[in-house]
Amino acid sequence: MASFYRKWRDKLEFGIFTLPVLICVAVAFYIPFVMTVRYSLTKWNGISKHPKFIGLDNFKQIFTGDANFTNAAWFTVKYAVLYIVLINVLAILLALVLDAKLKSKTWLRAAFFIPYILSLVIVGFIWKFIFMQGFESLGNSTGWHIFKMSWLGEPGLAFISVLFVSIWQSIGFYLVIYIAGLQSVPGDLKEAAVVDGAGPVRRFFSVTLPLLAPSITIAVFMALTNSIKVFDVILSLTGGGPGGTTYSVAYDIYRDTFTNNLYGYGTAKALILFVAVLIITVIQLTIFKRREVEA
Repeated sequence: MASFYRKWRDKLEFGIFTLPVLICVAVAFYIPFVMTVRYSLTKWNGISKHPKFIGLDNFKQIFTGDANFTNAAWFTVKYAVLYIVLINVLAILLALVLDAKLKSKTWLRAAFFIPYILSLVIVGFIWKFIFMQGFESLGNSTGWHIFKMSWLGEPGLAFISVLFVSIWQSIGFYLVIYIAGLQSVPGDLKEAAVVDGAGPVRRFFSVTLPLLAPSITIAVFMALTNSIKVFDVILSLTGGGPGGTTYSVAYDIYRDTFTNNLYGYGTAKALILFVAVLIITVIQLTIFKRREVEA
């Protein structure tokens, strides 16, 4: 009998301590998510008290007649692929350099990490000033054509500018992940590879890279989710221009929702983005976790 009461007392204590957390999670996530699903099925301008229920018409319009969403999705895909590849490759290369025995490696690590502390909105405004006025001054003083190019006024160059600024700002975060991964590689394995006659390149691909698999999984996951949701750097750097060529899906949602007052339509796009990010990240984590086990 005593054990029965003890069991129920433990369950009651567990419920009392976990109930506040469950309430907070419900208020912060589950209730807004249910409201998002509800509003995505309505035509609502964000002001009227009674949104008009229209069923799946918002989703039909998005997938069949919204050229802006299609272009924004294509921009986001290109940006995400290049961002994930470039930032991980560069972060691994920099981590290899900064993990070596350099006298100034501490200062160099801090220098690469400092931009990550700044908000991408602030970084975007800083680089907008550099591209528009700093490059103009450099072009006049040096005569180099690269500084006279319209980095924010031409679609291709604007895309490169957004990608460059994003990588410049966030590479320090991924650098820390890979440096931590490199420091966890056992030294005796490296020494054994040296004894076997393996060169630096062979040691990297046969020993270091497979043991970096957990770090790669984390870094790719973070890069994937951040790149798909890219918004702030576009808002501050290009404003979606020139001519809407740098609209990401997140920026397109923002424009429809808060500029055009299409709250129901924008909510439907946000729900599509959420599902896309969820599916892609689950697939990515499944594939990379399997490779970790194989490695």
